[in-house]
Amino acid sequence: MQNSSGGNITISVILLFIIGFALIFITTTAVITYKILNSREPAQTAPNTIPIDSSSQNNTTIPRYSTFTFIGQLNTRTRDQTHTVVVDMLLEYDYNDNFVQSQLTGRVNQLRDFTRNFFASKYYSDLEPENREELKLEIMSILNTRYLEPDTVKGIIFNKLDVMEL
Repeated sequence: MQNSSGGNITISVILLFIIGFALIFITTTAVITYKILNSREPAQTAPNTIPIDSSSQNNTTIPRYSTFTFIGQLNTRTRDQTHTVVVDMLLEYDYNDNFVQSQLTGRVNQLRDFTRNFFASKYYSDLEPENREELKLEIMSILNTRYLEPDTVKGIIFNKLDVMEL
């Protein structure tokens, strides 16, 4: 009976060694694989740009901006009092520029008032879809000369710009 009990202990010890070896092997393989995957260098791009199409030969990039969203949705009437304007305007500025972000946040009420007054000063015909790019340039120019440091706002996005007849 001792031989069979001794045999069971030997098999148990061998199984423990095999399991221990397997755990060490799996852990080592996982660590090596993790290091290999994380050691790859990311694609080199300029810090404030996003590649448009990496397969093209022109390697064109578009600027990467942060977006100021706190103006919110505003409602007003057009200058000719025939339409209601609902606008949610976003301002783009240099990526991760904390000074600009705090400047915009500190002037949020002025920016809301400006936005409401700007659209209230426009006629319905000024707000037609074909005039949207011109509106964006005009808004950007006013913000960068009257309210903020020059060249602070890099772009305007109309998250919503609905013009509805009364």
